[in-house]
Amino acid sequence: MGEKFYDNRELSWLKFNERVLEEAQDCATPLFERLRFVQIFSSNLDEFFMIRVGSLHDTMMFNPKEKENKTNMTAKEQLSEIAKRVKQLLPVKDKAYSDIMGGIASYGICHINCDSLTVEEDAFLRTYFIKEIQPLLFTGVVDKKHPVPFLKNGEIYVGVTLRKKDEAAGKVTFGILPASENFPRVIWLPGTGRFILCEELISRYAELVFKNFEIISRCIFRVTRNADIAPDEGLYDHDVDFRDIMSDLVKKRKKLQPVRLEIQGKPSEDIVEILAKTLRVKEDFIFRQKTPLSMDFLSAVERRLEKQSELFFAPLVPQRSPDIVTQKPLLQQVKQRDILLSYPYENINHFIKLLDEAADDPDVVSIKITLYRVARDSKIINALIRAAENGKDVLALVELRARFDEENNIGWSKQLEDAGVNVIYGLEELKVHSKLLLITIRDGNDISYITQVGTGNYNERTSKLYTDLTLVTADRDFGSDASVVFNALTVGNTVESTNKLLVAPKGLKSRIVELIDNEITYGKDGYIGIKMNSLTDKDIIRKLAEASRAGVKIELVVRGICCLVAGVEGDTENIRVVSIVGRFLEHSRIYIFGKNDRRRVYISSADFMTRNTERRVEVAAPVLDRRLSDRITEMFEIMLRDNVKAREQSSDGKYRHVERKEGEAELNSQLYFYDEAYKAAEAIPAESVTVKPKVVKVKLRKVKK
Repeated sequence: MGEKFYDNRELSWLKFNERVLEEAQDCATPLFERLRFVQIFSSNLDEFFMIRVGSLHDTMMFNPKEKENKTNMTAKEQLSEIAKRVKQLLPVKDKAYSDIMGGIASYGICHINCDSLTVEEDAFLRTYFIKEIQPLLFTGVVDKKHPVPFLKNGEIYVGVTLRKKDEAAGKVTFGILPASENFPRVIWLPGTGRFILCEELISRYAELVFKNFEIISRCIFRVTRNADIAPDEGLYDHDVDFRDIMSDLVKKRKKLQPVRLEIQGKPSEDIVEILAKTLRVKEDFIFRQKTPLSMDFLSAVERRLEKQSELFFAPLVPQRSPDIVTQKPLLQQVKQRDILLSYPYENINHFIKLLDEAADDPDVVSIKITLYRVARDSKIINALIRAAENGKDVLALVELRARFDEENNIGWSKQLEDAGVNVIYGLEELKVHSKLLLITIRDGNDISYITQVGTGNYNERTSKLYTDLTLVTADRDFGSDASVVFNALTVGNTVESTNKLLVAPKGLKSRIVELIDNEITYGKDGYIGIKMNSLTDKDIIRKLAEASRAGVKIELVVRGICCLVAGVEGDTENIRVVSIVGRFLEHSRIYIFGKNDRRRVYISSADFMTRNTERRVEVAAPVLDRRLSDRITEMFEIMLRDNVKAREQSSDGKYRHVERKEGEAELNSQLYFYDEAYKAAEAIPAESVTVKPKVVKVKLRKVKK
């Protein structure tokens, strides 16, 4: 027992990104949406190399003998396997891009090869380069007097090898031209839908820049740098504002060691060798591909195609919850019964309305909230600012270490502080990842609470793209627990114990283990159902395997990383693992223990990853209203029946599409939930709504026999 039911975290993540790439190959998905999946696959890889591969490079440098705790692979072994797997995926991405662009060409949009230019097109582009690009182009020649310029993370460059024209056998030098700053990425040929990218244009006409040189070879390349950097623990001891520490960290991150070199096309090996030597990148981490090195140009292409509705998903609009009466204050409604919102199917404006009411209600004493990621034009931030301006006691814990949102959060923290909000940054060694809101109300001579616990961020933009749940309740125990959490955070402590909420790092994992142990006592009558983004916590994986061996039925819906391998005889044969990758990013976390009368349902901000269970402040909330727990359980069961976007993990660790039985209707769980949201909104009595919902048909097809 042991190693055979574990998968490596990094390799499991690559399997997830492969599932994303499969969506780009799905002919049932509209063409441009398939192109978006190519973009998601690529941007996912960028972050993976910056963070996970960067971390492995650090481990290999400082602790080369250290092994990860599931498959016992060293950092070097993991890096070797990662390089091999990525090099298997890139040709698949190249083909997907080529196939999709071939289809889009029938709509008059074509990403052309420079070799296919007509004489007139070549003349136009040459003139465009001379007038629009060359005057702003920074030229760098590398020699003894000119060192290699700093190559920015993620920027695209054109590299050329040069020889002076008057020295036939002269020394070869190296030139670098930045291609992603100051210039439009897409250059359209006049009166057509034919385009080339800026880097391709610069590469083609580079000889106009290096006039006294002969260009021997050229290539388009991009560097990915290690971005796995954390605040130095010693900095906490200094009398320095943590916001300043994080600002310095963001600047430092941009200058770390390269971990990947991407090359577009098939340049001569001499130029690749120069780049590899200059950047100190080994051959394993040089990745050659045919597709553009960054897909951020797609928005320009989309604007040319936006009238072709068949190229895009049918628009779906988040609906009004049937549990909410528009004309009645939400604060009053929550006092009468708990409310559950399901994004993106239901509108986050309900939650914003709750905050707006709290900001203006004279009986509201205080508002406390944890902020991890928020939208750039956040209405939620605006409501908190107005509450402070109205004299409320507003506390916002802004997590400045939300990766790649540091600058955004630093800016918001300053605005909140300027408006009179009491801003804190969290704990020294623990990220605060919980989604927790506490509204305290003066209720005559008493105090009452409205508490909200969510699975996703307070972000209007992602609420339309991510599936998440949010629970709002007037339960007094919830409010008391939330108050304990905020009081602890304010003084830099973690919560030791709570009444109903499960709070990491001290009170969540131990309780989850207890709940699993309880199901083990029921043997074959036991049940565990869990939905999350990632499963990596070895202690919980072991406990799930133990439950499986005891006969407990376990169903897991895990979108991304899953270090548990299901169906391994003698260990995990009673466990089923399903991953849903579709139009919306599955982000909600649901824990279900037991069935029928003893069933316990929780929603949470925490995945079962060691970082979440042991190194973050996370909150899970029991769903006590039977009506709502039934709804969540039904949602979970529908996801398990998804036979369109669901893949099931086999005992070999591979994921395969769920097979439909002959005659069985297709069930795309995400479209099903949207269809239900529209039906529910349509059924709301007209007198209880301000605007009647727009009805959109969501098609659920039947399988042909």
